[in-house]
Amino acid sequence: MFNNIVLAVTAITTALMAGLFYAYSFSVSPGLGRLADAEYIRAMQHINRAILNPVFFLGFMGTLLLLPLSTYLQYSQPVTVRFWCLLAATLVYAIGVFGVTMAVNVPLNEALNTFNTQSASLSEIAAHRAGFEARWNSFNNVRTFCAVAAMALVAVGCIYRE
Repeated sequence: MFNNIVLAVTAITTALMAGLFYAYSFSVSPGLGRLADAEYIRAMQHINRAILNPVFFLGFMGTLLLLPLSTYLQYSQPVTVRFWCLLAATLVYAIGVFGVTMAVNVPLNEALNTFNTQSASLSEIAAHRAGFEARWNSFNNVRTFCAVAAMALVAVGCIYRE
């Protein structure tokens, strides 16, 4: 019973993170892309600050902790398809979502956060956006793909009958 509850909560947090990254890739980023340079930078600064909240961290870090816990709880001999799916989901999420976030998106967000649009020239603002937007969006798409793949693996693990 405990293993199934942990697995269900893992599926929920993984789905929430996949949905978050999916929404960013296919609605938030294209919408922000239509803004003028200074508006874009200020909007991303506000979004990047707003997302740093306990509810986000619960889902983001919770998934990082729950996936390996669920994998461990499903380990048995012989090794099952459910175990392999959860192990793959753990690796995909840890590397493709958490790893990419920490290695690329967070440093870009931190650099953007310190940029002052009020004291910068229009060309400096345009250059800063150009150095941020394409790279951030590309790696966010990697996170989206990996989060959705992790969710699919968890779903298969949940429904697969041995």
